[in-house]
Amino acid sequence: EQTRVRNSVCGAVAVLTSSGVRTPVSLNLDSCHKQQSESCYVSGREWVRPSGFDTGLKTFNSLSKQKEPLILTREGVATWYSCGPTVYDHAHLGHASSYVRFDILQRILSRLFGITVIHAVVITDIDDKIIRRSWEENVSPAAISAVYEDEFKRDMLSLKVVPPAVYLRVTENVHHIVAFIEKIIKNGHAYATKEGDVYFDIQSIGGRYGRFVGAVDPQGEPGSSNKRDPRDFALWKPSKPQEPYWESPWGRGRPGWHIECSTIASSMFGRQLDIHSGGIDLAFPHHENEIAQSEAYHQCGQWANYFLHSGHLHLKGSPEKMSKSLKNYISIKDFLQSYSANEFRMFCLLSKYRSAIDYSDSSMLEARSTLDTISTFCHDAQAYMKGQLQCSHVQEDFLWSRLAETKSTVMNTLADDFDTPRAISALMNLVYHGNCQLQPVSTVTHSARSPAVFGAMVTYLRDVLDVFGIDLSRGSLQPVVEQLTQFRSKVREFALARQDGSSTGSPSRPGLYPDRIPLLKACDALRDDLAPLGVLIKDRGATSTWEIKMSARGQGPEDKGEETSS
Repeated sequence: EQTRVRNSVCGAVAVLTSSGVRTPVSLNLDSCHKQQSESCYVSGREWVRPSGFDTGLKTFNSLSKQKEPLILTREGVATWYSCGPTVYDHAHLGHASSYVRFDILQRILSRLFGITVIHAVVITDIDDKIIRRSWEENVSPAAISAVYEDEFKRDMLSLKVVPPAVYLRVTENVHHIVAFIEKIIKNGHAYATKEGDVYFDIQSIGGRYGRFVGAVDPQGEPGSSNKRDPRDFALWKPSKPQEPYWESPWGRGRPGWHIECSTIASSMFGRQLDIHSGGIDLAFPHHENEIAQSEAYHQCGQWANYFLHSGHLHLKGSPEKMSKSLKNYISIKDFLQSYSANEFRMFCLLSKYRSAIDYSDSSMLEARSTLDTISTFCHDAQAYMKGQLQCSHVQEDFLWSRLAETKSTVMNTLADDFDTPRAISALMNLVYHGNCQLQPVSTVTHSARSPAVFGAMVTYLRDVLDVFGIDLSRGSLQPVVEQLTQFRSKVREFALARQDGSSTGSPSRPGLYPDRIPLLKACDALRDDLAPLGVLIKDRGATSTWEIKMSARGQGPEDKGEETSS
């Protein structure tokens, strides 16, 4: 139960008074559990399994440092808060990997397991870095943040990240932040200095601080010499000359970094949050401080039930994470000049979301190759279904069995901490067995065909990849390529007509009209010229099939289709 306290005896636990002294009390656990009643501020750092609705999934929870059943407060609904960007510069692939990975997790929850995800993201639009950038460019901080917020949102759309239910800006919530800080002070967990700073009082929460790795003997944030403890962190700080400011009970100033997330998440979701996500670098001190603030404000024992952290993205061969401060980053815009959003998603899918991930051209080419293998199978399967590809006898029952096994494996692996590498492996195994059955033969046989099973396989592959945000079937160039291929097929049919009156001939046999041979060569040249651009046309006599694959620079959409000449 939510209110069960480990290592307690007969409900005897310790709570903290406003002075920070631990006082043993006896709790009525049932009344404490009720979410609408006054919450109990239970001491200790142990994660408590929440009560609610068990989704049947397990996820790695950074609070307990192990996999836990994913239990939601409301049936079929997950409240989810993410730390958004500080908008002072271009977003890079390190940011992209975190946002895309969590987008994949949210898509899995909603589209495979039927859970409505209510996602809120904060935009940090006032910050020391934004102010410094505004001074450098001689514009207002608001102008800097507006430019890079718009760019960030465009980058997310270009990576096919589903927008959250709401983006919330810090500058539009300062009045809520001031009220949030006032209540923390009232509850005895923060204090103001004569300089106009407000600090969170770490000692007031005793042993509750330090849930994440890295929180042992922290050096603390720089600040006033009047801090009670070096670990105390700023909730509010006075503005310096030429800095933006807001009025507050402590004088003109602006919020500290951590308080914005606690305030905005609480204003959106109240005193109980299902899931909080972010990069592993945010676990300490940012998420640690969020927990301290939020539980001090709500006077609750467990504000967020699950913390999910994504691993760092590294340039291959570098031990450092990709970051602006290290000047070792690739902007999202520059990346998309060489690779596609689909390829980046596959790159993310090939590793666990909480693992560190190495970025290199070879790893991106592996992702591209994986997508190409799936696309080629779908193309060949459709050619078989249309009768354009003649194959030997297909072991239909075997393929139906493999398809059912794959469906089960994918659901089970994704329910086990969103294990996308194993899910992709299962899909590739299905493709392998499908390809083994699609062995073309040169002579037409009249044996029984099995198009339905290939239709089921193609549909399933497309559906699962669509869940992941990869679209194999739609794109702006598809109708253009289709019309081009239709026209080319008609020209080829005309060029292949034989002088003896038969409908079509072959370029390798005599009987073609000599004056039409240049048309045939032009058709071949068009086919050859399109291939490096990712448009593959395959001629089978008078019949042609086409496929759009990843181009050398990743500019082509991931479409495919077939066209039979009339």
